[in-house]
Amino acid sequence: MALLDRVRTAPRTTDEPATAENLARGAGLGLLLALVATVVWSGSFVATRDMADSVPPVQAVFWRWIIALLAVAPLAARRTWSQRALIRRHFGFVALASLFGIALYNTLVHQAGLTTSASNMGMIMAASPVIMALFSRLGGERLGARRTAGMLLAALGVLLLVGRGSLTIDLTAGDLWMFAAALSFASYSALLKRKPTEIDPLAFLLTTFVLGALMLLPAYAISLAVQGGFEPATGTVGPLLYVGVLSSAVAFFAWNKAIALIGAARAGAVYYLQPVCVALLSYVLLGEELGLLGGACMALILGGVALASAHRKRTAR
Repeated sequence: MALLDRVRTAPRTTDEPATAENLARGAGLGLLLALVATVVWSGSFVATRDMADSVPPVQAVFWRWIIALLAVAPLAARRTWSQRALIRRHFGFVALASLFGIALYNTLVHQAGLTTSASNMGMIMAASPVIMALFSRLGGERLGARRTAGMLLAALGVLLLVGRGSLTIDLTAGDLWMFAAALSFASYSALLKRKPTEIDPLAFLLTTFVLGALMLLPAYAISLAVQGGFEPATGTVGPLLYVGVLSSAVAFFAWNKAIALIGAARAGAVYYLQPVCVALLSYVLLGEELGLLGGACMALILGGVALASAHRKRTAR
């Protein structure tokens, strides 16, 4: 009888490897989704800069979210309607996420595109992981020495890349708009960690897109009255479809899921790859040379990201 009791109360060691394996698999998927979002968003800076001279910023952002919600609605409308009471209950949280992640962040990015380059936009946005990490630390998340060292290494690479080999940076008005965008995006990413788990990811996405578009509607009406509309053409419709479908619907879904799986600080470490992606896209699409300095800075960033995002193996007890 004593032996039977001991068997019943003994810890089940067979579940531990499966649990560790599931954690590692979830972490791998989270890192992959964060990478997908980062690569897609890197292309959006090129698209944003490309239409900056032909589409007023507020109008570009407004149509971006109209396109995004039209892309997501067929998949999410039924789930959103079924969870309407739940969304109403957490309306304050959803509205705040819509303000920082949908309305403010993208408007600031498009405003920055008027007076700074696509490369600078991507490189300055790499400041957001530092803010994400600070928010996570304030929220009680332990970063650890390895993750902190990796983030500092990646941040050094970004600073050297922006300053062209010097830590002294000469900022334009557009660069300052991008720093404000980085703060807004980091705030959105920190909020995602507190998203109620019972809200379906697609329902959350569609709701934030709708609320973000509604928040932008007054500014859009003023822009139309003051600046007039824009002429739909290949140079405007193509970039709008890219930022509406890929950079908004696809990338935001991937990023939100990545935050849920691995947290804002760890996903933010992957986000450091953005200046590398932008630099490579600029090289391929615009013919801009990377140079020895660019290659060295990208090596620092890649090494820092690898160090900061590495998954620590748990030893069996």
